[in-house]
Amino acid sequence: MNEINQLMAEIRAFADARKWEVFHTPKNLSMAVAGEAGELVAEFQWLTARESERSELSAEKLIDIEMEIADVAMYLLRLADVLNIDLSEAVRKKLAINESRF
Repeated sequence: MNEINQLMAEIRAFADARKWEVFHTPKNLSMAVAGEAGELVAEFQWLTARESERSELSAEKLIDIEMEIADVAMYLLRLADVLNIDLSEAVRKKLAINESRF
């Protein structure tokens, strides 16, 4: 099992243990991805491009950003799992499309 599939299984087990399946519809999960992406964006709001570089971020700010990235990733992985989408394959397909476009 690759690491992405392992993470999906861990997230699924976490949700199953809490009986969250009823809430984890594709609509709700996609909205959660958007919400968490907004929280990630908020971490960078009003920073200059230079201030947003890793070397310029405080340790606390970097942890906050890491946690928001994790939230986005977990909801995205859960959405792919609920829809039975092979995320690795989907990314490879999109890269191939982008390769021909750009």
